[in-house]
Amino acid sequence: MADTIYDLVVLGGGPAGYTCAIRASQYGLKAALIDANDRLGGTCLLWGCIPTKSMLFSAELWDHLKHADRYGIDVTPPKLNWKGVLARKDDVITRHTKGLDFLMKKNKINAIKGYGRLTGPAKDGVHTIEVKTADGKAETIKAKKVVLATGSDARMLPGYKADTTILTNYEILKIDEAPKSLVVVGSGAVGVEFASIFKSFGAEVTILEALPRMVPAEDEDISKELLRLFKKREIDVHLSAKVDKFEKNKDGVLVHFTKADGTSETKQAEKVLVAVGRAPRTYDVGLDKVKITPDRGFIVTNEWMETTEPGIYAIGDIVAGLPQLAHVGSMAGLVVAARIAGKYAKAVNRAHIPGCTYCDPQIASVGLTEAQAKEKGYQVKIGKFPFVGNSKATILDAHDGFVKVVSDAKHGEILGVHIIGTTATEIIAEAVTAIQLEATIEEMMFTIHAHPTVAEALLDGFSSVEGMAVNV
Repeated sequence: MADTIYDLVVLGGGPAGYTCAIRASQYGLKAALIDANDRLGGTCLLWGCIPTKSMLFSAELWDHLKHADRYGIDVTPPKLNWKGVLARKDDVITRHTKGLDFLMKKNKINAIKGYGRLTGPAKDGVHTIEVKTADGKAETIKAKKVVLATGSDARMLPGYKADTTILTNYEILKIDEAPKSLVVVGSGAVGVEFASIFKSFGAEVTILEALPRMVPAEDEDISKELLRLFKKREIDVHLSAKVDKFEKNKDGVLVHFTKADGTSETKQAEKVLVAVGRAPRTYDVGLDKVKITPDRGFIVTNEWMETTEPGIYAIGDIVAGLPQLAHVGSMAGLVVAARIAGKYAKAVNRAHIPGCTYCDPQIASVGLTEAQAKEKGYQVKIGKFPFVGNSKATILDAHDGFVKVVSDAKHGEILGVHIIGTTATEIIAEAVTAIQLEATIEEMMFTIHAHPTVAEALLDGFSSVEGMAVNV
């Protein structure tokens, strides 16, 4: 193995890493992928995107079963089988990890189980990676290019460690029973998704958010609507709330926090989920051996994901300024593979990245928020269309939420689309395409949408900018 010189070696087997390796192989490059986990897939497949969405689907079915008679179906009172929920989640993971093993073989990628570290700059155009394999042996891998895709870890509040009571997204996927009560610290995507799951399964759920609004990265109208709908679901939400301490007891955890008005309060819960962001996993990959100085742990790159060390790229959660989203890492991997192969590539446009949150109701967005568009000096024109006017939403019994379109009044260019409601994470793809192709409101108003579909709400959403939505 030491005598082989790969065209590129990728450190990290998550979506960014394996996508990069596969595309490089498709371009005819000789690739190796190094990952320390027992299975490929990274956080997204093993402990993030995929298992949580599996559980969210189970929660959605459970919600429907609780009032199946509404759909003309008589069932005996349903009974939650928590072990079955976890088993189904694990089955989904296993199917896809096996699929990745197949793709490695199909594309002739050398998948190495071990921990890789940089050893220094390239010598005569060749980088050397030190690998400590799963059996404790040390090996060296040589490559013309190196791609860092080592992912991220869940952050914990200072002074605490994750255990069976104070949880991160990792531990909460393994709990033996669904808790009867849960405090969630943080209302980003991870926080509101797990809050949604366990509320569906009958838990008393409290969310503590340090900022003045929920899902703070979203458009302000989306935040307000989610707060309203979570309160409608009887989820207790405290904004501008500061967690003071966790106090473990025989019943779980007593959470001490300070409310927005400065008063102190406590909340008893069986479990606490800490969902306050993710830290880049760059602390032990050998950055000190090369000319890469991390910024708060993140790696700074140019638009082509090149680092300050020649021949070394960075993609995924570790890149400064990029959203920590699997689809962003994957696209960055495709870009890097194309660049290394000398093929056509288009750099990741950070303004065209869709964000998706899979709570109930779903949230999806792309482009500028209303506030961001105004800050950039646009003459902003807004349109809004509620799902109550969409016939497919009626069929799905999902009338909550709306489509909001942010446009440039001068030229009619679509600047942003923000959706909260049923299947939002699916129909956002049309908005991404429209913005990518610089479509105007007028063009989208005359784009035929199939009926009846939830996606029709976008047609009415674009039309609403001109005050001409048909179904409201």
